[in-house]
Amino acid sequence: MPENLIKIKQDRDQLIRDIFERKSDKFMLIIGPCSADNEDAVCEYITRLAGLQDRVKDRIVLIPRIYTNKPRTTGTGYKGMLHQPNPHKAPNIAEGIIAIRKMHIRALRESGLSAADEMLYPGNAPYLEDLLSYNAVGARSVENQQHRLTASGLDVPVGMKNPTSGDLPVMLNAIFAAQHSHIFVHNRWEVKTTGNPYAHAILRGAVDPYGNCISNYHYENLIRTAAEYKERGLANPVIIVDTNHANSNKHFRQQPRIAMEVLQSRSNDSLLKDYIRGFMIESYLEEGAQKIDENIYGKSITDPCLGWKDTEKCVLDLAEVV
Repeated sequence: MPENLIKIKQDRDQLIRDIFERKSDKFMLIIGPCSADNEDAVCEYITRLAGLQDRVKDRIVLIPRIYTNKPRTTGTGYKGMLHQPNPHKAPNIAEGIIAIRKMHIRALRESGLSAADEMLYPGNAPYLEDLLSYNAVGARSVENQQHRLTASGLDVPVGMKNPTSGDLPVMLNAIFAAQHSHIFVHNRWEVKTTGNPYAHAILRGAVDPYGNCISNYHYENLIRTAAEYKERGLANPVIIVDTNHANSNKHFRQQPRIAMEVLQSRSNDSLLKDYIRGFMIESYLEEGAQKIDENIYGKSITDPCLGWKDTEKCVLDLAEVV
């Protein structure tokens, strides 16, 4: 990473760590496109986000989503820029590795906001490790041992999503594992980790055996999760609520309403107020989603997202409440 960006990244990391360590009462929003599919559009979005960050800096820390690897439920479809740097051309992983690093560096340079990505493939961590201030382990990966062990060696927060089944012990076990030291093989090297005290929970809803979405952001869900979390005695307990995916049944316009409901629940219980410290929100320049061959600038080619106008309103409204 260019030297002039290292200090920016270090300051951002400390800002985020302070939230986990209860040195700061600021609220985190991990926010941005479902998938990063176009460097120019992503960087334009994040530059706008930087302007919004200035307006809410006393209350909220914005962590842009630059998701360059995408899990696919059926194994087909767009897998992200690492695989396919141009979604309209054939996959080229060698070019993709260069493209994702170039995009992350550009976004940090132009906005001053270090970003989040999903740790879909643990072996790929070195490509972006020095640029990221946040990692997420998805619902389909959270029980995987390599994800848990790799998370234990990272020095930034790693959010563990509940699995698609909604099984809370799986998520909490993943946090426990990531917070402890391990010796294992990583990219053909034997490594020893010290444990990651910033591993934490992300609630993203669940799916029942018949494919129906089951939300887990309501007051009763949050109370139960926080109580089980507290019982484990884990370090720096934090819950992030994913306002999309199974929590919204992919009705992306419901995200602001869901966030406001969670904040209402948070205001009514001291444990929730302490534990719930952020949201994940999917948004982009244009609202909704498009088919991959439509080529509409700034519109998601994976899950539908809030557009910029609604994003701006959502962030400003949340800043008034948190």
